[in-house]
Amino acid sequence: QVQFVESGGGLVQAGGSLRLSCAGSGRTFSRSVMGWFRQAPGEEREFVAVISLSGVTTGYADSVKGRFTISRDNVKNTLYLQMNSLKPEDTALYYCAAGSRYSTYLIEYDYWGQGTQVTVSS
Repeated sequence: QVQFVESGGGLVQAGGSLRLSCAGSGRTFSRSVMGWFRQAPGEEREFVAVISLSGVTTGYADSVKGRFTISRDNVKNTLYLQMNSLKPEDTALYYCAAGSRYSTYLIEYDYWGQGTQVTVSS
């Protein structure tokens, strides 16, 4: 059974940092493009970052570029999102997702975690 579990969310002041983790099970992780998405209350889920199978290629939403860094450890089957210079507008439920294509579109991702809450206070 494929499973992804996010952790590392919490409450932080504006300007602070958090590191999210996403632990994957089985062989799906190392064979998948991985992405981070987020959903704020009353909003649609949106793309945050994507990383290729090897970890060499990464992509970011304009809103987080220069502040967030996505990385992966294929030995530990773990995906990371380092978030610096956090803003109140970064407040959302953050999800990791696995797919077979390098994409910024939700529909391209087949497996999802249950999410971890990030709250940034002003």
